[in-house]
Amino acid sequence: MKSTIIGLCIALFSSLEAQAATQVAYRTQDVDGIKIFYREAGNPANPTILLLHGFPSSSHMYRNLIPALMGKFHVIAPDYPGSGYSEVPEGVSFTPTFDGLADVMTRFVEKKGLTKFALYVQDFGGPVGFRIAAKHPEWISSLVIQNANAYKEGLSAQVASDIKQLSVGINAETEQAMSQVLSPQGVQFMYKTGARNPEQLSPDAWMHDQDGLQNALNRKIQMGLLVDYHTNVEQYPAWHAYFRKSQPPTLIVWGKNDPLFVEAGAKAYLRDIKNAELHLLDSGHFALEEDSAEIASRVTSFIETRATLTR
Repeated sequence: MKSTIIGLCIALFSSLEAQAATQVAYRTQDVDGIKIFYREAGNPANPTILLLHGFPSSSHMYRNLIPALMGKFHVIAPDYPGSGYSEVPEGVSFTPTFDGLADVMTRFVEKKGLTKFALYVQDFGGPVGFRIAAKHPEWISSLVIQNANAYKEGLSAQVASDIKQLSVGINAETEQAMSQVLSPQGVQFMYKTGARNPEQLSPDAWMHDQDGLQNALNRKIQMGLLVDYHTNVEQYPAWHAYFRKSQPPTLIVWGKNDPLFVEAGAKAYLRDIKNAELHLLDSGHFALEEDSAEIASRVTSFIETRATLTR
């Protein structure tokens, strides 16, 4: 009887453990007083993939990708301070710069005990992730780059002009320009322009982003980051040096109709990362909204064949 009960307990525990590994958990990690919200799924014993989101989104942009990856990988997707469900409580210091974001995400990685992982970056995730990778190359087993720019030729003419205009700081003129970018029309533009089938995009995506931008502190942080974006362009040479020296196994999946970061930016990585794998998709800036299944398949195949991961 005793052995039967023990057997049942073990079976129940195993069942619960397996169930937990196939569900997405929604958690919060304290990072120096900042409450970082994150999504986590998959067995922690499996290879880890860290998903860093873009602007003006959050980990919500990975809502379809995570379930497709969690069967074989341990997946973690945090929200930055000023995005999604993360919170910067009153009295807690946070500087809204890309150096600031990278510092917080570095501390998040350390708090989670991650020592080796594949790094998936989109949009703002590039500047944040590449800062981390250049400083801690030993952490990075591979890169997955999705419409995250690191080359001047990847900037559309309009984006290059905007970066220069905003680099002077916040004034009446730049605040008006940023208000247009952060408006419902501006956010929808980023999602719909270049999309293969705009009418098939779920409005949940941009409505979720827009809801977050109604928070005054979040909006202030996003404006600070837009003003600071010029520092990313200034760091491009340092990131290129990291690519050339470390030669991380790299998969590039890029919505080729992106109005912000153009196709040339995707191809530019091939100059510095010699064995990078490039796939251009008939989509826009937020290619996951249309092609999450294809991207998940490519990520899975790439990591299983090109990268050896440990926790």
